[in-house]
Amino acid sequence: MSDRRVESVGAGAGVGTDLHLELSGRGPRREQLMLALRDAITSGRLAPGTRLPPYRTLAVDLGIARNTVGEAYAELVAEGWLTARQGSGTHVASRATPLPVATGRARPSAPAAPAVAYDFMPTSPDASAFPRSAWLTSARRALNAAPSDAFGVGDPRGRIELRTALTEYLARARGVRTAPHRIVVCAGFAHALRVFGEVLDGTVAVESYGLAFHRSLLTGAGLRTVPLAVDADGARTAELGAVDARAVLLTPAHQFPTGGPLRPERRTAAVDWARATGSVVLEDDYDGEFRYDREPVGAVQGLDPDRVVYLGSTSKSLSPALRLGWMALPEGLVDDVLAVKGSREMWTGVSDQLTLADFIARGAYDRHVRLMRRTYRRRRDRLVAVLAERAPHIGVSGIAAGLHAVLDLPPGTEQDTVRAAGRLGLALAGLGAFRHPESAVEARDGLVIGFGAPPDHAFDGALRALCAALPPAP
Repeated sequence: MSDRRVESVGAGAGVGTDLHLELSGRGPRREQLMLALRDAITSGRLAPGTRLPPYRTLAVDLGIARNTVGEAYAELVAEGWLTARQGSGTHVASRATPLPVATGRARPSAPAAPAVAYDFMPTSPDASAFPRSAWLTSARRALNAAPSDAFGVGDPRGRIELRTALTEYLARARGVRTAPHRIVVCAGFAHALRVFGEVLDGTVAVESYGLAFHRSLLTGAGLRTVPLAVDADGARTAELGAVDARAVLLTPAHQFPTGGPLRPERRTAAVDWARATGSVVLEDDYDGEFRYDREPVGAVQGLDPDRVVYLGSTSKSLSPALRLGWMALPEGLVDDVLAVKGSREMWTGVSDQLTLADFIARGAYDRHVRLMRRTYRRRRDRLVAVLAERAPHIGVSGIAAGLHAVLDLPPGTEQDTVRAAGRLGLALAGLGAFRHPESAVEARDGLVIGFGAPPDHAFDGALRALCAALPPAP
């Protein structure tokens, strides 16, 4: 048997295509090659239109005569497996479609779920608004300027270019006091929370309404979570003294999902508690950059950089697909976090880090945030106006900032409304899905509507479907 990996070079094209073939069986090499190519085509491994290596290069790499490859190609062309034209090379024929792949005994299919026509999930930004041209410009600039060592073994802290850009941006836009050596780049907020969870032990206080996924990351690290009551002014941080916790996870800029910033006295209470007990505040700067009807609210971290861990990401401002986030850490916790993260970078790609650094440094990030702030505000205003016109009995709250709103529903109607929305092709979440299972706060019925994801051209249709799913006025 001959198992060869073929790398061909096309005329004037630099490095050509790679092709993996196994020549096996008895008989002439021409027949072995034809059998291997037929198998690759019928299995779907070589799709219709795939360009094959030039036969001269293939012959050299397989160690067989050029005429053998040429004859095999010619015969497969005659049989209809391949096509060949002067100057364009040899390709898999478009009618040589792969055979069905056997998957075993057929199973009864499950009932099809209704197709999602509109995405109102509260954690999603508008994917269609990603600034492709500006990002490509930064990618080119960053890669051209990158030193050679950027493409070696990665620093677990993240690229210095990005940590430097983040230090300046966070200080200017969010009031964060940090330095490049105190920032650790992660693959998004969830990764940062999971890593920091490994540094902690014992119990973490969390807001009584929040993402169950974030709570699961903490419990997965061996921690226990206890609920801290939330009201219209955010988490009741004055109650932290009654909780035996080593840390508290807060969303101070815009409480998720109930909405609203953490009041100044409650911010101070959280920091005072951390100082008095030697604990830390984990600040999830959720929606911190998107505000509409209020003055900017700075980060809690600015009150005490030695007691607050600031966590941020590009998931809402740019795209969750980038998988880029960061921690601004107290000086004494940097080494502990790096010990958990590992001795080399295994999570985030260097090219995206360098691109984001340039994107921030040349002001493109600020411009994009301002643009999306206007876009999301228009959608927020449209949501409020449509509900006031078509469903005035439904209260709307938590809308001064962020990418979501809470719709207050009549008691006992949340689950039926969520099911009705699903039948209409709406993806949305009930407020109860975010409630901590141990919370003593009285549950309320509501919907958490993310107005970030539906693109502009589909937004009115999404609102019509939403109004159709809401319970009627009593």
